[in-house]
Amino acid sequence: MHVLILGSGVVGVTSAYYLASQGHEVTVVDRQAGPAMETSYGNAGQVSFGFSSPWAAPGIPRKALKWMFQEHAPLKIQPKRDPAMARFMMAMFNNCTPERYAVNKERMVRVAEYSRQCIDALRRDTGIRYEDRQRGLLQLFRHESQVEAVTKDMRVLSECGVRHRLLGAEELATAEPALARVPGKFVGGLHLPDDQTGDCHLFTQRLAEHCREHLGVEFRFNVDIQRIERQAGRVEQVMTSEGALSADAYVVCLGSFSPLLVKDLDIRLPIYPVKGYSLTLPVTDDGGAPQSTVMDETFKVAISRFDDRIRVGGTAELASYDLSLLEKRRATISMVVRDVFPEGGDAAKAEFWTGLRPMTPDSTPIIGATRYDNLWLNTGHGTLGWTMSCGSAHLLADLIAGRRPEIDPHGLGVARYAA
Repeated sequence: MHVLILGSGVVGVTSAYYLASQGHEVTVVDRQAGPAMETSYGNAGQVSFGFSSPWAAPGIPRKALKWMFQEHAPLKIQPKRDPAMARFMMAMFNNCTPERYAVNKERMVRVAEYSRQCIDALRRDTGIRYEDRQRGLLQLFRHESQVEAVTKDMRVLSECGVRHRLLGAEELATAEPALARVPGKFVGGLHLPDDQTGDCHLFTQRLAEHCREHLGVEFRFNVDIQRIERQAGRVEQVMTSEGALSADAYVVCLGSFSPLLVKDLDIRLPIYPVKGYSLTLPVTDDGGAPQSTVMDETFKVAISRFDDRIRVGGTAELASYDLSLLEKRRATISMVVRDVFPEGGDAAKAEFWTGLRPMTPDSTPIIGATRYDNLWLNTGHGTLGWTMSCGSAHLLADLIAGRRPEIDPHGLGVARYAA
């Protein structure tokens, strides 16, 4: 079967890898000059299987109102007349009940834990390296109320078999030694030893090279995807800047731009582009830098270690498709890394970046079939695109091939929004 994949971010390239590994002929098309040049380029660097949690959680509507008036808040809203933003926020708030949170958390952990198995196998099978570390993630709490709130997540983690341990303030340095240099800042933390870190851009590039050299995948870059043409319940072809492209099956992996492409097919994807920012700074003191990933729960900022760099990612900004770099957002994530690891890196020499996370209102990706029998979706992964990419792609490849998947796909497809 010939499969045409639309999009060459980490989700598109992992989809190509698993489909080609099953013997399919695969072509990947993207408007950029190479793989992982948009959302996958400068993400936080965390591969956080155990940390997979919905943004829509009990108490978030109240917190969102409070964050509007804080200088260093994890969520910012740019006032716009944007009906899509209003619909997204309403749908997200509707998912903030304890019942919906539990359902969405289980779905996310189901995909994420499967993805952990898949990426470990992929690394063994391909031998690719991407400044990766398998040393876990530490979620840091500045307030006792955060420690109390995480107990609900711990129950889900236990049910899903995810290893975790709640650490007291005096134990944090056992997971991240540099935290011994900032005593008194944190009251505790949740350690997830099976989480990982690395450079997503490098991972995607090297996996694309492997796909091309060893699996025969064709990559067509600098090609604008214009529209999908259908006939009699099937996709007939995709019109691009280089003409019509046809295949036996089509997979949409366009992140935040997926809804724009499929809306003319009467497919409504409740995906909204949530803008995120990152800094990449050189390590100046190895002993004062993180060894893996820490997540500051108060500011929702992740700090990850590469070989000789630190990646700091955070801030959720609702601003439609605006990609302008705002210095006041830089100030927030810069403040956090200086507060947590004041001696680890040089924030003044950091690369400043922004990208659009494709968020669904329930934070769960959309994986699976559509009303067209040869059109498939693998999109809407939000902040966890890399975390869930391998599991999502393996699941999708099995579904396309008609194989019995290794995890239950129930609740992961677009049909869950039909009600």
